[in-house]
Order: sequence, then C-alpha cells, then structure tokens
Amino acid sequence: MSIYHEQISTTQRECLLYNCGEIDYQTAWTWQKSLQQERIKNANIVDALMILEHPPVYTLGTGSSLEFLKFDHLKTEYELYRVERGGEVTYHCPGQLVAYPILNLKYYQQDLHWYLRQLEEVVIQVLALSNLTGERIDGLTGVWIEGRKVAAVGIKVSRWITMHGFALNICPDLSGFDRIVPCGIADRSVGSMAEFIPDLNPDLVRQQVIKVFSGIFQVEMLARNSLRERLPQR
Repeated sequence: MSIYHEQISTTQRECLLYNCGEIDYQTAWTWQKSLQQERIKNANIVDALMILEHPPVYTLGTGSSLEFLKFDHLKTEYELYRVERGGEVTYHCPGQLVAYPILNLKYYQQDLHWYLRQLEEVVIQVLALSNLTGERIDGLTGVWIEGRKVAAVGIKVSRWITMHGFALNICPDLSGFDRIVPCGIADRSVGSMAEFIPDLNPDLVRQQVIKVFSGIFQVEMLARNSLRERLPQR
C-alpha cells in the first residue's frame, strides 16, 4: 500500500461532488471561496469536490513573477487572474480537467506536504489506469510523464480548509502554454495524456479521477446535479 494513502481516522467522511462542465474562472473561483468560508465558519459541514473545465485563462499564484508571462499583462486580450494559491503562472483550457477539493484537513492530516503528495497520488493512480507511468520530480510539485508535465498542483489552505487543487491535461490544445513559462520551469515541457493515448476517452478519465479521489481520501461521494444550482441568476 502506498505510504501516501495513510490516514489518521478510519471513519469515512462524506464529500459533496459537483461534477460540472465548463465554467468560467471567475465564477468557479468565487464559489470555491464561498464553499471554503462556509466550512471555516462551520467545521461540521461536509467536504466538497468541484470537477470542471475552464475556458482559456491564465492564473498567477500568490507572489508569482510576471517575468514568466510572454505577453504584456497590462495590454492583453487573454484572461488573466492573480489568485491566492501557491505556485507560478499556469494555463487552463477545455480538455484539461480541474479538481478543486474543499476539505477540512483536521479530519485527515494537518500537513500541507502530505496533502500535496495526496493530490499527486490521485493523478498518478489515474494515469496508471491508462497504463501510463506518472512521476514526481524532487523539489517540484506536480506529475510528469517521460519528462513532460501533465498535471499542475496549487493549493490555498485557511484554518486547515483547502481550496484550489490540481489540473490534469487530458486532451487540451497545449498551444496556450507557449505564451508563458509554465509554473516558472523553463527547462521542462508541458504534455497531455492524449499525446500518449490518442483515442483517450475524457469522460472515462473524469470518472476515474472521482473514483480514485474517493479512494485516496476515503470519502463517500454525494453527487449534486451541478454547481450551477448554487450560482446567482444573471
């Protein structure tokens, strides 16, 4: 058994599952913060997991450097946000599956290093289901296949309640990464699962992410129709 699969408690927690389609970044970000704040105020509220895709968008982590942008952030047609997660600049787009867990780490382990490795382990086990070998690189966060980064990880934790998470490149148009130095790592390229398995089924991978996440964190998924049930009317 993987050392990253250990837990303090053997009691299975419940986790609300918002299995969504494509949601713009601002909307998803707003609702992440809302879900996190609800749990900061009331620790008895069950955990949540948002699974979705974003339209093309760039995000900068807290304190990340603008030097990793290859375009002028003041004069750009590209959507760009500076957010409170760790890490440098990254790119989201359709074909990339994003997972945003809202977990109370007091019920797991109050250890951010442990949590980051758990998120990586979800990706590694999902890749293994497609006979792909996902690897970690010492000193870096994320998951690689044959030296190409296929998953980025960045989190924000407040009072041990998590937000942000990981992004897995299933079959995205990778050209958007050409406008940045992804995650501030200039000497390593970005890749996708589809580069290794051209006929990959994205819907199957999505379901595998949910199932593996449930197993890694030992949570019972409670499906909700859509996060859009909670979104304000426009």
